[in-house]
Amino acid sequence: MPGAQERVLRRRIGTVQNTKKITRAMELIAATRVAKAQLRANEARPYAEHITNVIQDLAAGGAQVDHPLLRPVDEPEKIGVVVMAADRGLAGSYNSSVIKAAEREVQAARSESKQYVLVTVGSKPADYFRFRNYDIEAEFPGFSDTPTFSDAARVAGRVSELFTNGVCDRILIAYTRFISLGSQEPVVRRFLPLESTRVVATGGDAGATAGFEFEPSGAAVLESLLPRYVEARIFAALLDSAASEHASRQRAMKAATDNADDLIVDLTRKINQVRQDAITTEIMEIIGGAEALADDQGDPEDLLLDHMFSDPFPRHDGEHSRHVIGHDSF
Repeated sequence: MPGAQERVLRRRIGTVQNTKKITRAMELIAATRVAKAQLRANEARPYAEHITNVIQDLAAGGAQVDHPLLRPVDEPEKIGVVVMAADRGLAGSYNSSVIKAAEREVQAARSESKQYVLVTVGSKPADYFRFRNYDIEAEFPGFSDTPTFSDAARVAGRVSELFTNGVCDRILIAYTRFISLGSQEPVVRRFLPLESTRVVATGGDAGATAGFEFEPSGAAVLESLLPRYVEARIFAALLDSAASEHASRQRAMKAATDNADDLIVDLTRKINQVRQDAITTEIMEIIGGAEALADDQGDPEDLLLDHMFSDPFPRHDGEHSRHVIGHDSF
């Protein structure tokens, strides 16, 4: 029995060691990818900053445009929610946090008798909402960990179409904001309609841009830049989400590796205890057998006397054997 238990424990230790190798490899891969995701986010940030500055300059110069993306709605009745999460799991609470944040917005819209529209980026949010019978307007899986600008353009085009066609009066975006390797925050922000150009221009240097001349006109340039501004915001959110996903997966896999180490230590201690118990049991069995053997044999002097006075010719077939010494018996 102890041998069987020891084999089971050794098998479990082998399984945990194999799992530890996998989690350790995934931790190293995530650490490499989060560095690349941070680099991509830093490289894309100048574009977003420059396009924002241009829009601010246009607004400060007096450019005004009646663009569909700027269409305000005082009492929105149709709420759109864009959920950005991962295509894969094993990332701790990364997926569940942002999905729960988006679901709260949907439930709030339902409680106010408003309609909702869901757009999911990543397989996990699509699977979650589909399993719970939510209506999903559009899905964009397959690029959550390595988004490109063309992916962002596809998402932005679909979301802008929902807003300009009147399917949604307001669109919110739920994603995970990357703060640092150890801190990521799920946020829900207003995405469409865009705030007016006067608000966007707050903080712009109106004096420096008042003398700018735009060709063909400031309004035309602003109108062509607004869709690019939407794409830039989507792309920035995708890059933040990708970096957050890799950072969360790195932490989750490190925790799994540490837990595997602790479990191996516990199982090793248990297998040593089982081995010690087996050795103790064998020693007790040997001692018990020796004592039992000594009890059966008795005192050595008694054994010698019994041997001296015992009948050397035991009976056979009920008759005594005769011993003839030097002559025939009478």
